[in-house]
Amino acid sequence: MSTSNNAGRLIVIEGLDGSGKATQAKLLAQHLAGRGDHVLQTSFPDYESESSALVRLYLSGGAGNVSGVNVYAASSFYAADRYISYHTGWKKQWDLGHTIIADRYTTSNLVHQMSKLPQAEWDNYLSWLWDFEFNRMGLPQPDLVIYLDMPPESSRELLLRRYNGDESRVDAHESDIDYQTMCRQAALFASEKLSWKRIVCKSDVILSIDTIAQTIQNIVIADFNRL
Repeated sequence: MSTSNNAGRLIVIEGLDGSGKATQAKLLAQHLAGRGDHVLQTSFPDYESESSALVRLYLSGGAGNVSGVNVYAASSFYAADRYISYHTGWKKQWDLGHTIIADRYTTSNLVHQMSKLPQAEWDNYLSWLWDFEFNRMGLPQPDLVIYLDMPPESSRELLLRRYNGDESRVDAHESDIDYQTMCRQAALFASEKLSWKRIVCKSDVILSIDTIAQTIQNIVIADFNRL
């Protein structure tokens, strides 16, 4: 499953809830812009846009109990958001050859939806999703995926810091360590299959934001220089 070689470059920052994806996407965009690169930062789902209507309906239980919705159906809701966002939001910059930095992308379906399936079905789901979004729907494939590998317990700790210790602001998925653990297993599976760049964000201690940002910058610049 090779990446595309279209006009622009698509860099995806992926990780569990609370791993710092949005922060690192922003810092990378600022770094590349500071070099004089043309950069656009985006995030999925796009909750501020009507493109995410199906996602919001799904998450609110409007399509049935969230845990009971068929993963292929749920995946199509998120894919629709990406399709509309691409064609109404960032296709022009992509066509001009700009660098698009995405906080989550199709990769998040691999992490979250695939984790709900028996592991024996993961290969088939991965192949189906890749074909559905990139071949059938024609969305750009990511040129580089950077996975922030943070243990679920540490991700939850960071979320609580973000919410100033308010447990009520941590949603059901974010607080479910078993679910987050399965998501991490799915992410590691996808990372191996698709050659994502994995950053181990905690060994003895959680790496600082600046240390992770520098590591990401080194990976991206090395990838640019390879072209």
